[in-house]
Amino acid sequence: MTNYLIRRFTGMVVVTFLVLTIAFVLVRLAPGDPAALMLGPDATPQDVMDLRASLGLDQPIFAQYLTFVVNAAKGDLGRSLFFDNSVTSVLAARAEPTVFLSLFSLIFALVIATPIGIYAAYRRGSVLDQSAVTTAMLAASVPSFLTGLIFQRYLATELGWFPASGYGGPDAGFLDRMWHLVLPSITLGIVNSALILRFTRASMLDILGEDYVRTARAKGMSERRVVLRHALKNAGIPIITVVGLTFALLVAGAVVTERVFNLPGLGSLVVNAVLRRDYPVIQGTLIVVAILYVFINLLTDLLYLVVDKRVRY
Repeated sequence: MTNYLIRRFTGMVVVTFLVLTIAFVLVRLAPGDPAALMLGPDATPQDVMDLRASLGLDQPIFAQYLTFVVNAAKGDLGRSLFFDNSVTSVLAARAEPTVFLSLFSLIFALVIATPIGIYAAYRRGSVLDQSAVTTAMLAASVPSFLTGLIFQRYLATELGWFPASGYGGPDAGFLDRMWHLVLPSITLGIVNSALILRFTRASMLDILGEDYVRTARAKGMSERRVVLRHALKNAGIPIITVVGLTFALLVAGAVVTERVFNLPGLGSLVVNAVLRRDYPVIQGTLIVVAILYVFINLLTDLLYLVVDKRVRY
């Protein structure tokens, strides 16, 4: 286990370094000058040059890259060009909506997809099985922004069950802010439940056909115990894998849903940063998301040990 963890953490460092490099290169390939955008169309060339010098954008690309890597290794992701604050503080201020949106969406997707996937596999070929597979394919095919707009129209505007958009006012309490996330979470949860449902069904189908499941039934065990204790436990690794990847994708891919529901999360922050050419914010967000991916993959691998005692590292 110790050697495995050392290899994984070494790989995490390598991946993070590659992401640092790719992020630095990509944001500078985008057209536009952040200094000119900050000063507006009435700025003189000298004003733009002075601002570029103060921001360090007049330095050679390689010098900027070395400064960026050294500071990132120290935990300093730079300073936002537009917020005039550290990137870490800017990301922390916008992280709450995205994190809770992703978490609630994952919980909603699991509540829907896991029991339906298990029962669909148990009743393979039944009307419920075929309906579940068809519904999952439909949910995966409909874009999240369309689902969100439909929910806004009927559930929020016409029925008034949920807030249509926003994250509460400046003085909104925690529960009020969480209430604004219910409808966006349902929207993302429905879209992502399709993948979890299909993986759960496929994994359960493989396990239900194994010899030890037939042996358990032959010994007179109840169907509930056979399915939940023997089959589901052994089908857990693929399910855990897809759940971990889904959560990472939710954090990274909630941009559209946040824009539809006007949530002040990381997605909206990145979109605005791209439009403003706010290099440090774009780079910092990419790095944080990449590190999150790596840690979720590591946590997923460690959960294999808990679910299946046969797994060894």
